Amino acid sequence: MTVSMPAHPIATAPLAARRPTSRTVHGNRIDDDYGWLRAENWQEVMRDPSVLAPEIRAHLDAENAATAACLAPTEALQATLFEEMKARIKQDDSSVPVPDGPFAYATRYREGLQHPQIVRLGRDGEGEIVLLDANVHASATAYFKLGGVSHSPDHALLAWSYDDNGSEYHTIRVRLAETSQDLDDVVAETTGAIVWTADSAGFFYVRVDDNHCPNRVFHHTLGADPATDPLIHEEADAGFFVGIGKTQSGRFVTIDIHDHETSEVHLIDAASPLEPARLVAARATGHEYDVDDWGDVLAIRTNLAGAEDFKIVVAPVQAPGPENWLDLVPHVPGTLILSSTALAGHLVRLERFEGLPRIVIRARDGGAEHTIAFDEEAYSLGLSAGYEYDTRTIRFTYSSMTTPSRVYDYDVESRERVLRKEQEVPSGHDPAAYVTRRVMAPAHDGETVPVTLLYRRATALDGSAPCLLYGYGAYGISIPASFSTTALSLVDRGFIYAIAHVRGGKDKGYRWYAHGRREHKANTFRDFISAAEHLVAGGFTAPDRIVAQGGSAGGMLMGAIANMRPDLFAGIIAEVPFVDVLATMLDPTLPLTPPEWPEWGNPIDDPVAFAAIRAYSPYDNVAARAYPAILAVAGLTDPRVTYWEPAKWIARLRATRTNDAPLLLKTNMDAGHGGAAGRFDRLKEVALVQAFALLLTGKLG
Repeated sequence: MTVSMPAHPIATAPLAARRPTSRTVHGNRIDDDYGWLRAENWQEVMRDPSVLAPEIRAHLDAENAATAACLAPTEALQATLFEEMKARIKQDDSSVPVPDGPFAYATRYREGLQHPQIVRLGRDGEGEIVLLDANVHASATAYFKLGGVSHSPDHALLAWSYDDNGSEYHTIRVRLAETSQDLDDVVAETTGAIVWTADSAGFFYVRVDDNHCPNRVFHHTLGADPATDPLIHEEADAGFFVGIGKTQSGRFVTIDIHDHETSEVHLIDAASPLEPARLVAARATGHEYDVDDWGDVLAIRTNLAGAEDFKIVVAPVQAPGPENWLDLVPHVPGTLILSSTALAGHLVRLERFEGLPRIVIRARDGGAEHTIAFDEEAYSLGLSAGYEYDTRTIRFTYSSMTTPSRVYDYDVESRERVLRKEQEVPSGHDPAAYVTRRVMAPAHDGETVPVTLLYRRATALDGSAPCLLYGYGAYGISIPASFSTTALSLVDRGFIYAIAHVRGGKDKGYRWYAHGRREHKANTFRDFISAAEHLVAGGFTAPDRIVAQGGSAGGMLMGAIANMRPDLFAGIIAEVPFVDVLATMLDPTLPLTPPEWPEWGNPIDDPVAFAAIRAYSPYDNVAARAYPAILAVAGLTDPRVTYWEPAKWIARLRATRTNDAPLLLKTNMDAGHGGAAGRFDRLKEVALVQAFALLLTGKLG
């Protein structure tokens, strides 16, 4: 049985003023009563939240108050959940040091502190010094998140960036490694990425424009006025983002220009930073590639010439164009090459085969290959390139839903595997007490949707268990079946924790992604519904026991399934949900709109794309029906999914639905897309979300 939510918050939930507006696009009228919730000065709000219009702030504050009142009965539970999750974290913890020449670098957390320290040790572990303590800087502001951290090639300097209001405008500073004294260099409104030149005398960075689009690469010489920094590259097409990086050897700085289906890479000699960049391959719609250098050749991962799941080619450094590309690792349909790293004597690639990740090592001499794989039914595998090129050691991280994270160093020649760290759960964790499974849900069109499950071995699989079903399904992102200390709080209370690997991700190869975007986007929503129905049919749970959860593009998924099958879910948790899809994709001035058109379609120029988006856009399809309880979470300074999307959605739902299930909006007034930045503050947000799920399913006790 589900538990009824308290009645009094229903009356106190704010009804947003209706201010009707309409416009016509491709002959279709679009009505919007709540467009006023979008601040006219939203660009200024991103930089300074205090300039938000008073009436909008008052409405968001009223929504927050109503949410707090509705969830007041869970306050004790939230506190308990927070303490549980906090107790599973080893507070005095550090990453495995990553070697680079005479030193090694690591991230460390201290007891009771929320933010990391960046530390440096001698290569053999001696002489540790703290290069940067983010806690010192976080104490001065309501929000603080460390961005990029990059030590100079000569190890004398540390460049670092930070975001102090959640809007993802990062400021770059530079400090002396030995003294932690910051230099006078301050570069504002960047993406936070930093790439040093070979001589340690300067670095590259990317600025964002007024619409928060990263479009210009600059070079900064230490001591110079940033206003005079030379422009290295400016991208004229607002549909493309610009990023920077460095090849594994450090020989080249990379300028990566991309949207969601097309890329273009330029190389700059790190020893000659002001020399013209070298184009690898001119952009061509649908061609994605990335580049590493491998001695006298480049190693290029590409989907050119029908290599849907990618292949790896080599090309001369001096003549890198596609006409000179030679296949090294051929395309194998169904085996998706996710990434590759070139070391002096080996090429290491991470790929997904039959839905599971594996690492493949290829010797440069002779081309012999061997694979690192694991036997669990579902697991997560991550590959870390480290800082060094002339090495025979790689590092990878393994976990599963039941197995805490394990970090290994692996000798690619001897094939010796050394466990360097195992995630500690201070409050205790017995993997044998849990079960992880992968089931396949039949989809509407004959496909099968993988669903990963975690539950206690003692949980009765008779349809009575509550279930939290998570989904994302966009941008080709695959949700890993990895260990989560926070999920255990639900599972230990009898929940089945499930991940639906729906189309729109690359869980079953590139085709799985292609069939879940643009004109095929409805497959994402229908796959999630199929996963829920399969869990019910399999006796795992029941419709009034399922709470659905998704964030960002996964929040769009939540909005869509709320419209399509509201009867199938006890509740829906939509975190920073992208729910006003049509209006956002019709507005090219918003931060992410032009680069998003390849993912969703361009409804401005294409009537077919307009019709497709309008058919599923959650905000545009709210109707007079009974909706399940919904909790929407937003961030005021979020540049990715602007705060007004969930605010408008909840307002329209509340004015239109035919029942009185709680519709709650929680806006973090001091954060953006990722919510709170501190590791403990973030747990409080997770505790609130979990308490909502527990309340809906009668698990308050």
